Amino acid sequence: MVALDPGAPAIEAAIADRCDLLVTHHPFFFTPLKKITSADETGRLALRAVKNDLAIISLHTNYDIASGGVNDLLAGRLGLSDCQPLKITGAAEYLKLVVFVPKGHEEALLKALSPSMVNLGNYRDCSFQADGVGRFTPLQGANPFVGSVGRPQRQEEGRLEVLIAKQKLAAAVSALKGAHPYEEPAFDIYPVLNQGEVRGLGRIGVLAEPMSAAAFALQVKQALAASGVRLVGNPERAVKKIALCGGSGASLLHEAARKGADVLVTGDVKYHEAREAEALGLALVDAGHFATEWPMVHGLAAALVKALEARKYQTEVVAYQGEREPFSFF
Repeated sequence: MVALDPGAPAIEAAIADRCDLLVTHHPFFFTPLKKITSADETGRLALRAVKNDLAIISLHTNYDIASGGVNDLLAGRLGLSDCQPLKITGAAEYLKLVVFVPKGHEEALLKALSPSMVNLGNYRDCSFQADGVGRFTPLQGANPFVGSVGRPQRQEEGRLEVLIAKQKLAAAVSALKGAHPYEEPAFDIYPVLNQGEVRGLGRIGVLAEPMSAAAFALQVKQALAASGVRLVGNPERAVKKIALCGGSGASLLHEAARKGADVLVTGDVKYHEAREAEALGLALVDAGHFATEWPMVHGLAAALVKALEARKYQTEVVAYQGEREPFSFF
């Protein structure tokens, strides 16, 4: 089951639906626990989940930053195009791993390396192979896969090249050594200058056509099914370049203004932040924490269904329907 919050309603719904796993955006524990006890609500919920074999995975900032995550889903709801991260937090670093393997063992090695390999856009398991001849002489104490001790050996081999994420290097080398038939596999690791995926908080993009701030605020309300939104700035000003951050994103005011946004869409805007936006000449649309993050429920559920089907897993994914905005508007 996928939900926004790991509260009692979602946990009870997951248990009633006999789910094994509840995936949420907000974390179950915001601060480290020194004890788990039924004397408080968090402890009661944790014990309730444990006793019913319900695992809970919470994504939070990882899913804010991730491609296809909260902010991309929000941008899609608002009809933005040409979206980029609003505040860059990092970029993926890549390495080229080259390994030499005897003929007939290439597929097994590539399968072992697959979890560490970089996707190129919508393509996975990308590699290059060239044929050649390897030469070596096994020394005393060696246990060669081919050839014999003391005799020079020529072996037809394939040269495999794959791109891997730098943080997965140790896992890739371990997988390589585990799957390679040679006692001492030969491999090279090269740094590359390829620009990896840029990651960051929020998004900034453009509307198809400019519109008034008031009309855009109404469009946000309707697109997110929000009970109400708050607008800071002149309702008549034209807006086209839109910055956004699901949840609490007012800390990105200056970044949005610096990048030329006409308006920032977010939630949890405070009074002095509104005044700061006015001073910067930046309009604000406060659609609330819940409304700006709730699209993740259906978005993540759909993404999980697609990913699980691609891997041939027979797993049912349920989007929890019972969550509501905690605030009422009068």
